[in-house]
Amino acid sequence: MFIDEVKIFARAGHGGKGCIAFLRETSRPKGGPAGGNGGHGGDVILQADHDLNNLIAQYYQPRLIAEKGENGMGKGMDGHAGKDLLVKVPCGTLVWRLPSSKSGDASDAETDEKLMPAPLKLSTGKRPILRYAGSERAMEINLEAEAAEPTAVHTHEKGELITDLTNHGQQFVLRKGGRGGLGNRNFATAARQAPRFAQPGEPGEEGEFLLELRIIADVGLVGYPNAGKSTLLTAISKARPKIAPYPFTTLTPQIGIVEYPDWHRLTVCDVPGLIEGAHKNVGLGHSFLRHIERCKILVLLLDMAATDGRQPWDDYQQLLNELSLYDPTLLDKPRLVVANKMDEPVAEENLKKFKRRIRKTPLLPIAAAFDEGTGKFKKLIREAVVEAVEVELATKEHKEHRS
Repeated sequence: MFIDEVKIFARAGHGGKGCIAFLRETSRPKGGPAGGNGGHGGDVILQADHDLNNLIAQYYQPRLIAEKGENGMGKGMDGHAGKDLLVKVPCGTLVWRLPSSKSGDASDAETDEKLMPAPLKLSTGKRPILRYAGSERAMEINLEAEAAEPTAVHTHEKGELITDLTNHGQQFVLRKGGRGGLGNRNFATAARQAPRFAQPGEPGEEGEFLLELRIIADVGLVGYPNAGKSTLLTAISKARPKIAPYPFTTLTPQIGIVEYPDWHRLTVCDVPGLIEGAHKNVGLGHSFLRHIERCKILVLLLDMAATDGRQPWDDYQQLLNELSLYDPTLLDKPRLVVANKMDEPVAEENLKKFKRRIRKTPLLPIAAAFDEGTGKFKKLIREAVVEAVEVELATKEHKEHRS
């Protein structure tokens, strides 16, 4: 099962409570306050992993809850911090923050009210000043949260995009664990030598999120159903997608690795067939189109034999139209137009008509089922990808130089 979108609930661990305890030993019958601090709650961390190709693990476990911090103990013993929950996701995963009525931030007014009763002595060099530990700690947490949370890229109907995990090993703290409460030994002063209060642990952040996978591949195969995309992927790689003589045989994106004699490799993504209205999500068009947004080049595969009764030149115009309506920037990507099924008798005549109708468009004729023209196809896509990478690096260096 291929899962590329899943809704999850994430909650970081709550901080442990501070302990109220007093030291009682034979030689020290009144040893004073000795309550330990509570441990910090664990964080929920997402990590990109190139060994994963879908979000099926999160589909079966949508609740991500980190470990709580232990409570403080007597004799000044602090509680253990909760373990971080490390969740691996595929490279190319976007994280959207969904609107929620609940707020898991430690800076909430309700949390402040819980922390207000605990005064904290701060040394200033002149005289001790009493401040409420709760409000100061909440302010510190607010500053840390602002520093840790990245600026949102943009707001979408799915919510607010907070991160995009594209590189292997890249990590993002999705929810931050709550701080542990201070034990009563932290509040002893000359005037109050036996405080009988401690801080409660702060709650861990929580929230609902949408994980969306957009496959990262070098080449994206785009075409109508039954155009021969899966057959072409099988011919140029060791991928073995299902192949059958009817539309929509491929229902999920398929990835193939194209290997060359000099050990060079390319990743090719076979996107399920698009139909008219795909930009409006007809036939789950959005679920398929989003997987080609990260491809370096696009391959428009046409059925030159018009097997399903459609004319190849109409298919070509409609594909460009769907790409433009979904995301105009897709037309800026380098693309290669490939005429498939050239082994059919009618294909030669259709190829001539196509060239008369669609001028100044280079076309590569192949017959993927019989491995004809696939060698040249592999050479062309490699050259196009190398050129696209060079242009991308040059553009990035130019932007960095200007900034």
